[in-house]
Amino acid sequence: MRLVLTKIDLAKYPFTSEAAEYIRLLDLRIENLANPELKPILDRAENRIEEALQSNPPEVSYRERDEDIEIPSFPVAVMMAAATNNDYIRRRYALAEARRTSNLLRLEDDMKILDITSSVKWRLKRARGKVRLGSYGFALHLVDFLENAKNFREKEWKLVNRAIQDGHVYLSKREIARLLQEEVRKHVEEKLQAKVRPMLSENVIERVDRLVQIYALETGKTRFEELPKTAVNAAFPPCIRQLYDAAESGSHLSHLGRFALVSFLLRVGVPPEKVIDLFRSSADFNERMTRYQVEHIAGSKGSRTSYMPPSCATLQTHGLCPGTDDMCSTVRHPLAYYRRRLRTIKTAAAAG
Repeated sequence: MRLVLTKIDLAKYPFTSEAAEYIRLLDLRIENLANPELKPILDRAENRIEEALQSNPPEVSYRERDEDIEIPSFPVAVMMAAATNNDYIRRRYALAEARRTSNLLRLEDDMKILDITSSVKWRLKRARGKVRLGSYGFALHLVDFLENAKNFREKEWKLVNRAIQDGHVYLSKREIARLLQEEVRKHVEEKLQAKVRPMLSENVIERVDRLVQIYALETGKTRFEELPKTAVNAAFPPCIRQLYDAAESGSHLSHLGRFALVSFLLRVGVPPEKVIDLFRSSADFNERMTRYQVEHIAGSKGSRTSYMPPSCATLQTHGLCPGTDDMCSTVRHPLAYYRRRLRTIKTAAAAG
């Protein structure tokens, strides 16, 4: 007899069909993610991906007694990871969720394991008595076993080394958990192929771009040479120059435009106080709020992460690229442009 999954179960195993139905009844829509009431869910969704990127081996934690956030944060995290358009982030996040499932399942009783696996359409049953090669708790249909064990390289997973009877492979709880890990990894990776970025609101896109920055910091993929301690305005790329001029004149900047400008200026050596002063001409200038935002981006407040400016692709997507010059076509990031323009200026000065 199949058991009924509780909310605690759905929080632990949000990939189940029951969890999907629970989410459907919540009517959680992409277009509603800008609602401030959903911020705790967005925070946890972002945190799930952060954990995947920063833990080794990758794994997402389980937060007890927080089911109303844990359950909906999973599909939101999937959307956010998909929106990064980064295969490494997608694969690592899928693996982290899968490892969490495996580790939680090992702590469940046998009946609960049967219930969880039935949600993914496994033909699993309790093993009866002893069979060849030892004692086992479960018997999994041969087709379901092969579907998930086909990529395993260890000898213990080879069919010739398994106990098989009546079309079923006999397995321990640990082995069932490992096979379900593979099932969940494939399930999440499939969902991560969705093209959702154009449908996400600006506040969610900002979180997605922060995750890409964390990826860059964690993997060392984005490395820049040591820059001069003093900013050289003449080396600013066209996008930053336009944003800088707009801020100086008091014109309104979008949230992403302000983030791009502040993070760039801090990276090239502009002191935080001068960055704050740049926005004093703005009609809605609030020194306390501006100072907090600048210090947060600098990494001296809040998350303690020193943020990278958005890439050229992100700026183009949000209409913050005013048009390219001859050097823009050779780079993919505003800091790469700045570094290269500095070399050109230095070479010209030496020649003159």
